[in-house]
Amino acid sequence: MAIPLIVRNRDFDLYWSGVVLSQIGTRGTLAANLYQVYELSGSLAQTGLVGAAQAVALLVLSPLGGVYADRLDRRRLLQCSQGVALVVAVAITALSLVGSITTWEVLVSVVLTSAAATFDQPARNALIPALVPAAQLPQAFALLNPSRELAVLLGPALAGVLIALHGPGLVYLLDAATYGLLILALGLVRVAQLPGAPRSQSVWHQIGEGFAFVRRRRIVWMMMSLDLSATLFSSYRVVLPALAVHRLHIGPAGYGLLSSAPSLGALVATYTVFRVVGRSRRLGTVLLTSTVAYGLSAILLARAGVVPVAILALLLLGACDAMATTIRQAAVQLETPHEMRGRVSAIYQMASKGGPALGDTLMGSAAATLGPATSLVLGGVLTIAYVGAFLGSDNPVRRYAGAAASAASAGEPRAAT
Repeated sequence: MAIPLIVRNRDFDLYWSGVVLSQIGTRGTLAANLYQVYELSGSLAQTGLVGAAQAVALLVLSPLGGVYADRLDRRRLLQCSQGVALVVAVAITALSLVGSITTWEVLVSVVLTSAAATFDQPARNALIPALVPAAQLPQAFALLNPSRELAVLLGPALAGVLIALHGPGLVYLLDAATYGLLILALGLVRVAQLPGAPRSQSVWHQIGEGFAFVRRRRIVWMMMSLDLSATLFSSYRVVLPALAVHRLHIGPAGYGLLSSAPSLGALVATYTVFRVVGRSRRLGTVLLTSTVAYGLSAILLARAGVVPVAILALLLLGACDAMATTIRQAAVQLETPHEMRGRVSAIYQMASKGGPALGDTLMGSAAATLGPATSLVLGGVLTIAYVGAFLGSDNPVRRYAGAAASAASAGEPRAAT
């Protein structure tokens, strides 16, 4: 079997390796933050502030992070954001290891790390087109997305082991080391010079330009709306505890198994996703079909009365999400000019990460009134209905053919509006 070109790209391989290690450290640190705040405070309400701290930084600073990802050298911006997170990780490591850490200091570290991440993520996504040719971009995202799922599996598990050995301080120390490795990897990669946003314009003007571009470019905001349709209506993770305890009767250990199944499904589907995005010329149809399958899988989970069926539904949810996410992210990058990619990535980040937070709130409220199963069925139906409107009409998403068609058109932006 021939080795795909993307995995023979020296610069992408260096970058990819650094990102995988960094994400494992980040996911482990989040698990350690939650554990440490609960251990220090004994309060679930205060533990919930960890998520609130992340959300505030994300929603407030993401547009600004996108502007600077377009105005500055993206590799240097990434190194600086990783450097800030490294300093925070070293500080909280020291406080934890000497036993003088307090709840508010953990929460401050979460705010600072999340703030750095809001500048980090748009630059990460916008840097990838400078590392790989346009034709390889979907495959690049097909490798990066399962890396996130691998981090979801390994990071918290590794954190648990390290916390058991010597407390959260060891987790933070590992996280600091992974930041350092990514900074080093970024220093070794060769990055093509791509046009950026002019620095003569004001930051606020350029933020407005980013939102205006998304509003005008139909395929971009449609892709974002499809992401929101799944994460808002079919936010299944919030009902897993109730399904595990009251319907499946498998307790906390079984809940952990259910929680990890979607990530396993995404990892198992990696090869299929990689092949499809590299060869299919009907990626828009694949995206819409995958999102419909996501809604159907949510309904299957809601109706599952035995553990094997629930596990199957969750594996399918992870696999469908991996396929749809890969196509959406690559399409947004391909359909956006180089000088706008940081800002558009930041706006996409607000949808892709803010959507799940809002979806958890919406699903939790609905489940409290209608019950978990009924709410999840309703969410799946709404997702399918929304996607059905795309399948039943002629639109840029349904016509989307992938990188080959984009390259053939030789214009930017590349898709029909």
